[in-house]
Amino acid sequence: MSKDISASMLYNYVQCPHRVSLDLYGNPADKDAVSRFVQLLWDNGNDFEAQLVEELKIPLTDLSSYSPEEKEAATKEAMARGDALIYSGRIRAGNLIGEPDLLRKHQKGYLAGDIKSGAGEEGASDTEDKKPKIHYAVQLALYTDILERNGAAAKRTPFVWDIHRKEIEYDLAAPQGKVKSTTLWSVYEDVLDKIVSISSGKLQTLPAYSGTCKLCQWRTVCVNKVKETKDLTLIPELGRVKRDAMIASIRDIHELAEVDVDLFIQGKKTAFPGIGPDTLRKYQTRAKLQLQPDARPYLTGPLSLPAAEKEIFFDIETDPMKDICYLHGFIERNSGKTASEKYYSFYADEPTPEQEEKAFGDAWKYIRDSRPCIIYYYSKYERTIWRKLQSKYPHVASSAEIEEMFSPAQSIDLYFDVVKSKTEWPTRDYSIKTLAHYLGFSWRDTDPSGASSIEWYHRWVESKDESVKTRILEYNEDDCVATRILLDGIRELK
Repeated sequence: MSKDISASMLYNYVQCPHRVSLDLYGNPADKDAVSRFVQLLWDNGNDFEAQLVEELKIPLTDLSSYSPEEKEAATKEAMARGDALIYSGRIRAGNLIGEPDLLRKHQKGYLAGDIKSGAGEEGASDTEDKKPKIHYAVQLALYTDILERNGAAAKRTPFVWDIHRKEIEYDLAAPQGKVKSTTLWSVYEDVLDKIVSISSGKLQTLPAYSGTCKLCQWRTVCVNKVKETKDLTLIPELGRVKRDAMIASIRDIHELAEVDVDLFIQGKKTAFPGIGPDTLRKYQTRAKLQLQPDARPYLTGPLSLPAAEKEIFFDIETDPMKDICYLHGFIERNSGKTASEKYYSFYADEPTPEQEEKAFGDAWKYIRDSRPCIIYYYSKYERTIWRKLQSKYPHVASSAEIEEMFSPAQSIDLYFDVVKSKTEWPTRDYSIKTLAHYLGFSWRDTDPSGASSIEWYHRWVESKDESVKTRILEYNEDDCVATRILLDGIRELK
């Protein structure tokens, strides 16, 4: 008997194919507990959906109180009547099952839509146009496919209502870009084919070490497995796709460390799609480093870091669910003396534009008043968010002022400018948590993460419990200290 294939399975496959396998065949007793942050995501999504539907103030057929079986029958009846808008329906075609938040009458058929408590699109960087989210697209495509198989689809342009209350059309038949000619529909068909193969037992998947593991309930199971098998994804920047391209020839870290990589190099290419000769050699270097008992990080070339009387270590906290940057934190050090360190924070007590603007304005004034100084941060996120804040609150600072602040003469991104391009480490990833832990630093909190900070901020907004605010500030301060720890550690590298 074939298993039902749902939208959540497609969503999970895009995040991690092995998640689908474990959900189908894994032992539920092996799952980790649902984190408070994930529960917050679920609750926030449900609350936002209910709030948005209430705000609509337009007639709709509400099936949210029905059981799954009742929903399916009621949705058929509502569509047969030609109801204009159906909320919380359930549709099926064979073993494909979908529960779109919305079904909207359009011409002679229906368009499917979902309500999302996040942004409906994403951008590859802060300078590029936004694009559809693949994990949303495959869900919407499933609904559209079911409608088509039942002869009830209007066209392949489902939609998302997002956190900004914007309706965003997903054109499933359009090419994804000028260079990338594939369509979202073809992506959906490929993902669906893979899930059918997994559910029938024809396709076996493997766990991988990835950033998406952090919030997954199968995290412990997968991490233990990849460590046991010395999986190639334990090498920084060698992800699932590249591992799968290599695994028939190179099975694990031990084999990669010992193999003659020149056997796989032909001119400017290798036998592995998407991996060039220099990248393959870099992966082998990292494999050897991980297996070396007394391995130490090192510089891969000359590195010149500026000497400055005043150094500032910068970290922010944001909440995408409330669409707010709620904390700007800085550790200030003078004359290189750690004893002189002082933490400065600028906090939005409420998730309002007024409070966000005030925190941003106060943080910008702190930077202005602190000059001359050198600012250190980790990855481009701080710059991206400050550019967005400048766009929202242009009278706080001009675009030119923000660009000048993040220019190489004023600021250094320790991840892109130094760690990624000038160093090698015997670690499984290059996150600030991993590298600072390697250098001996420990966060005060038992659960230090950006996700946890968001959950704490939601609790603060609801309760105004000062101990929760203190927890947020201490976590942010530790992130800033970790950045300083990393800088000092890099300065000692050979």
